[in-house]
Amino acid sequence: MSSIQKENLVKKFVDRKITQLQHILHGFFLAIATTIAEPATILPIIISFFTTNPFVVGLFSSLIKGGAILVQIFAAFGAQSYPRMMPYLYFVFAARFLSWFGIGLVLVFLGPSHPLLTLWLMGLGFFIFSVAAGFGTVYFNEIIAKVFSHKVRGQTTAIRQFFASIGAISSGAAAGYILSHYEAPMSFGYLFMVSALIMLLGIISFATIKEPVKKVVSQKESHFKHYLANTARLLKASKPLQYQIASYLLSYSYLFALPFVILDAKDQIGLDGKTIGLFVSLQMSGAMLSNLLWGFLASKHLNRAIVLIAFIAASLSMFLALIGSSIWVYGLLFFLIGAAMDGFKLAFGNLIIIIAPEDKRPIYLALQSNLTSIGLFFALPGSLILTLFNYQLLYLCTLALLIYGFIFSLKRLHQ
Repeated sequence: MSSIQKENLVKKFVDRKITQLQHILHGFFLAIATTIAEPATILPIIISFFTTNPFVVGLFSSLIKGGAILVQIFAAFGAQSYPRMMPYLYFVFAARFLSWFGIGLVLVFLGPSHPLLTLWLMGLGFFIFSVAAGFGTVYFNEIIAKVFSHKVRGQTTAIRQFFASIGAISSGAAAGYILSHYEAPMSFGYLFMVSALIMLLGIISFATIKEPVKKVVSQKESHFKHYLANTARLLKASKPLQYQIASYLLSYSYLFALPFVILDAKDQIGLDGKTIGLFVSLQMSGAMLSNLLWGFLASKHLNRAIVLIAFIAASLSMFLALIGSSIWVYGLLFFLIGAAMDGFKLAFGNLIIIIAPEDKRPIYLALQSNLTSIGLFFALPGSLILTLFNYQLLYLCTLALLIYGFIFSLKRLHQ
């Protein structure tokens, strides 16, 4: 086959309507599933059933996503030489489904009588789920980079996040119903088991995407240590990559305080299952509606504007946490943080693909994901501040970091 024929074959797989639909459906079903353990609302309530220690709450909020930090660089080491990623993504999908369903089994069969063992096994399940995501992030984003052009990728991601938010809203309503009508911890287990089956629908949708063979791949180094040295030199040589990673890391500052806001609200205004479900739905509504704006700005290549607006929304949410005194104040807080989270995710996901050379794209993706994954553990120092001081100081520190992130991004982040 000639080079022209190969190029035409690759183009056949780019910007296909069916691929857009599969990408959107994957996000929709995945959001329904994972909102069951939303780190800002439902997960702290689940963990606080077994322990009141703020550090443990912060640890689990970090663990659900933070395990990815351990493996993404290693995943990119192999991925740089793979012409296709989907065969490797199948293993990721299997690990995530089984670990999520397993958490539900643990809660149902061990939760009522063995609380400590339940916590340990839940932690193991979240760790496996998160580590699998570390590999999956590299493979997933590489596939998305291959099947969509820059403009269509931004628009499709915004649509995906819009429908993901719809799924998450329905999930929040369903979670509120189950939490209100079934006794804990059985209700928690039912949430995980049902959501795992819903997750499976999204997995099937994405796993059937037609992935083109990559035209330009890097030669894999003979040893991982050589790869690490080359990666370090690449990071040192690229100022745009350094600034982007720093900006993205600062965008995670809200995680210092967010996992504890729901516990503060529980003390301030009292919470029942329906109110928790309402907060989940409001957070996802903020994400959903904001994607109308994010998609428009992304289509105009205004990704830095998305980052700046998202920093403003996150800062406002922390200000509301300081004055939180009613259900509506907390509701607006979760609405704004939902908008900010989706804005950061879309903009930085677009920016890294734009600045990355094709052959180095897995390395760029892994560097950004790996280094910024440190931010997923910000709840741990946040729990320390809360233990030693109080909620007000925690919110003030978080607000200061978010404002600094806005200023840094305004000056240093490239479009």
